[in-house]
Amino acid sequence: MNKKINCIILDDEPFAVKLIADYASKISRLNVLYADSDVFKVIEVLNTESVDLIFIDIQMPQLTGIELMQMFNQKYNFIITSAYPQYALEAFQFHVIDYLLKPITFNRFYQSVEKFIRWQETFQVTEKADNDYLFVKADRKHYKIALNDILYIEGLRDYIRIHTNDEKIMALENMKDILEKLPSNQFIRIHRSYIIPKDKIKVIDGNQIVMKSGNALPIGETYRKLVSEWLV
Repeated sequence: MNKKINCIILDDEPFAVKLIADYASKISRLNVLYADSDVFKVIEVLNTESVDLIFIDIQMPQLTGIELMQMFNQKYNFIITSAYPQYALEAFQFHVIDYLLKPITFNRFYQSVEKFIRWQETFQVTEKADNDYLFVKADRKHYKIALNDILYIEGLRDYIRIHTNDEKIMALENMKDILEKLPSNQFIRIHRSYIIPKDKIKVIDGNQIVMKSGNALPIGETYRKLVSEWLV
């Protein structure tokens, strides 16, 4: 199964947000985490979620698209959605995959997404961690943790707690960063506060997952679609 592309849609025009979100809903690879006009909400999402692609307008009242890209230079991939072609040269100094001029047709939007997928498959390193273990820093030490020993990972504000077969390790990490270190074919995020290994699921019962260890963990509303699609 192809990995979902987590994306954000940011535009100060409600009609543009609705149109792009509607286009995105027609492409099964896209998983929209946020679609609206609040740039500060986007910053919050970027700091808490794993985001692959951002559809962004250039001219916005709070922070311009250029300013936002400057804040996250070289960290995220962008597709520009703008009515103004004159910003293209400046925009392409960042990780801009494409520059869509409004009004945007579905065909043009689809071509842009396909362009990103081809770029991702060609240039992006998809394996986020060694197949056997990962390193985390805790108590001024670096712990080598076998992936097979992880029962689940719990998010606690600026920390995470890694529950293993033998111990619980508190590390100064956030959920977004630790998820990026884990191989996506082995782990899935089911809640704002929980990441689990897929092979340790015992049963999915409604809105919770019971692990083989006996722990019952909730499925967050935001992640229900992701879990259900993974099951297909």
